[in-house]
Amino acid sequence: MNTIFAFIIESILFGTGLAMDAFSVSFANGLGEPKMRAKKVFAIAGTFAFFQFAMPMLGWFFVHTAAERFEKFHKLIPWIALILLLFIGGKMLIEGVKNRNSEAEPEKLKAGALFVQGIATSIDALSVGFTIADLTAAKALAESAIIGAVTFAICVVGLKIGKKAGDRLAGKAMILGGVILIAIGIEIFVSSFFK
Repeated sequence: MNTIFAFIIESILFGTGLAMDAFSVSFANGLGEPKMRAKKVFAIAGTFAFFQFAMPMLGWFFVHTAAERFEKFHKLIPWIALILLLFIGGKMLIEGVKNRNSEAEPEKLKAGALFVQGIATSIDALSVGFTIADLTAAKALAESAIIGAVTFAICVVGLKIGKKAGDRLAGKAMILGGVILIAIGIEIFVSSFFK
């Protein structure tokens, strides 16, 4: 029983660490769309949770089938995250600057941009597949599911906090959201050199 409890706690802590980028992006999304409906909040959190669940499983699968090829791809992960988040954050920043004095509603987060955010914030979780490679498929699936559930909860909190702050910041929210996304991209990239 103790080993199951330790496994769950370890998975929750793992999930919390992995979800921090998704939390920050969720916060930025909430800033950019303070009137976001609850249905969309859950859809966004669900998207991030899905990717945080799927990426470790994909990494686990690669280790068990094509570890050598994955090792080469692993070096590209920080570059991919940087490019995706710079693109999304830059677009958000430009739109925020253009519309900062406008009374118009900011552009809402679209499915394509959310998909890219989901990949960008979870791509580093691919390497988690290496750390869980010694687990059975069932345990790897359980750990990934816990990581996904933790990510979902953390992202809902990030979106709600962002929405509240977005209401107060009005026109500057999109600019701040764009800066946050760019900073996350740079942080993922820079931190990859110290791993």
